[in-house]
Amino acid sequence: MLISELMVPEFTREMAVTRKLLARVPDDKLDWSPGSGLRTIGWNASHLAEIAGWGPILLQQPELDIAPPGGEAVPPPTKKNVAQLLQHFDANLAGSLAALKGTPDAVMAETWTMKAGGQVLFTMTKGDCLRKWVFSHTAHHRGILSVYLRMAGVPHDSIYESDWTG
Repeated sequence: MLISELMVPEFTREMAVTRKLLARVPDDKLDWSPGSGLRTIGWNASHLAEIAGWGPILLQQPELDIAPPGGEAVPPPTKKNVAQLLQHFDANLAGSLAALKGTPDAVMAETWTMKAGGQVLFTMTKGDCLRKWVFSHTAHHRGILSVYLRMAGVPHDSIYESDWTG
């Protein structure tokens, strides 16, 4: 069995939980932040929608420079409303699933590099990068968004699957 075949069901489950939380975000709370210097609910929600689309970038390119010298930096994630954010999330998720399905193990073993301003931030295998910077990073920002929503008075279900029996 391919590594990608093992990852697809887990990715699908994680993204379903993430989408459910994103759908709880009210438009009037997108600019809410717990304090000075901390990101907003909207930034975290938009970031989660972006992460859902990182699959093709990681699997089909050898590197990404988020602020290339002489080029334009990757813009910060911002969506004007939750409907737009969910549409973006769904499109990104579809693209990542399409890229992930059937990816050979040889591709998962290739290295991938993230840079900023031409400086290498890290290099790791594509499989490890998916695990850390898509799967785990999603869980991290979903946790942040969950806490921010509760602090802002927005109730929501558990961010973990209800059938999890750990």
